[in-house]
Amino acid sequence: MKLDLSGRKALVTGAAQGIGRAIADGLAANGARVIYTDRDAAGAKAAADAATKHPQGHLAFALDVANRQSIADTAKAALDATGGAIDILINNAGIGVKAADRKPADQFPIASWDEMIAIDLTGVFLMTQAIAPAMRARKFGRIVNIASVLGLVPMRLQSSYVAAKAGVVNLTRSTALELAADGILVNGIAPGSTATAGWRSWIHNATSAELDLHARLLSHIPLARPAEPEEIARGALFLADPGNTYITGHILAIDGGWTAGFARDF
Repeated sequence: MKLDLSGRKALVTGAAQGIGRAIADGLAANGARVIYTDRDAAGAKAAADAATKHPQGHLAFALDVANRQSIADTAKAALDATGGAIDILINNAGIGVKAADRKPADQFPIASWDEMIAIDLTGVFLMTQAIAPAMRARKFGRIVNIASVLGLVPMRLQSSYVAAKAGVVNLTRSTALELAADGILVNGIAPGSTATAGWRSWIHNATSAELDLHARLLSHIPLARPAEPEEIARGALFLADPGNTYITGHILAIDGGWTAGFARDF
């Protein structure tokens, strides 16, 4: 996908791997100066160093979106490094529910719930709070929040993830209403099953193989395959494009048809 992002600065959370890295790399390939952030500081730096070169160089910072001080420190460092001019914010950092924690809501581990809400929902809120004022001051911004199809259509045994991602969906919409007057467009992506390294590890482990999870999962997807991270990234680039001037408050499902209806013949 080709955009003109020359002169633009973008910050991506969870950019060391997976969907976050694919988005960050796509932004860099289209001319943006990208700030790669991740709990894995070394991974973020490696990704930034490997990205399409920029005359000013890409940046990498350690960032734990579950830690308010980390958000404050990294946001300040990023804004200082860019002269207060971050044009694009991609709120991607997130975690999934561990296999051992997948239980009905009345049995779901409280610690797992708290961790999920802190990272997948509160982290999006706090990063937006940290960066949006600078966008308001310049009367321009593009914010893209990575939600999930499970924020649109719930799945069993993942109450924390479903709740967090549903929260991201409506946080995206409400923030879009609040920031529109200042030229800031806020949209979301709802990825379906995506073949990240973590997904491949989960789907192909011994327990998953025993339960035939791969075939069962694909049976829900009309296109009969998971997305590649780059396919999710293309949607994020479209929404982050300064040429997108009239889409805000939208949740773009990139799910191979998962949310269109039953793929099975029943």
